[in-house]
Amino acid sequence: MKILSPSAHGVMDYATVAIFALAPTIFGFTGTYATVCYMLAAGYLVITLLTAFPMGAIKMIPFPIHGGFELVSGPIILASPWIFGFADANPVARNFFVAMGIVFLLVWMITDWHAQTRSLMTDHNR
Repeated sequence: MKILSPSAHGVMDYATVAIFALAPTIFGFTGTYATVCYMLAAGYLVITLLTAFPMGAIKMIPFPIHGGFELVSGPIILASPWIFGFADANPVARNFFVAMGIVFLLVWMITDWHAQTRSLMTDHNR
């Protein structure tokens, strides 16, 4: 079921950037945990700003391609505690990244990645 519009997805993207940027402070992450959070926040902010959707600033990346990035990044975020070697060292960090990866995948599943394309085609045919 594709219930999330591009605009609503954009709001969630900026909220995700804030969550990753604030997670080290909220959860007391330091070292690798904090670095991964800050890298994800910065990278996700750049991708969101460059996406061609209502919440994007520069609109270079087509919204469906943004969706492809999320489909790939969700499992990577989910697996990052094992990729970066902190799965056993900090259960709070592990659970945070697993939860965020799952959220990425769920949001990907409910986002209407082609809503703008259909809207543009409808407007063009009027």
